[in-house]
Amino acid sequence: MILIAIIVAIYFTRYVMLSLLTPFDLQLEFSNFCKKNRKKKGYSTQALSDKTGVPDSTIRKFEKTGEISFRQFLMIYAEIGKLTDLQKITQQADTPKNLDEVLKNA
Repeated sequence: MILIAIIVAIYFTRYVMLSLLTPFDLQLEFSNFCKKNRKKKGYSTQALSDKTGVPDSTIRKFEKTGEISFRQFLMIYAEIGKLTDLQKITQQADTPKNLDEVLKNA
């Protein structure tokens, strides 16, 4: 299971708004994003495997089911995306939850 899906789902539910998005939905979105960008770069699953060290069978399973280890997801994302985009999720400040918190931090 992708741990990033859980992290992102918790972040958005807590800080942005309540969402009907499930971790499974996000897993599939990430797998579709990775597959689309792999193809844009002209990589076969074997070529991506060679570049990342993630087994070809794992990449194919991920693209079909969304299931992959967090470390392997990051290895793939480092090749087809930008890890700094994911890192930004961890660096966002807590947003105030009510007017008192806004005034306290002003």
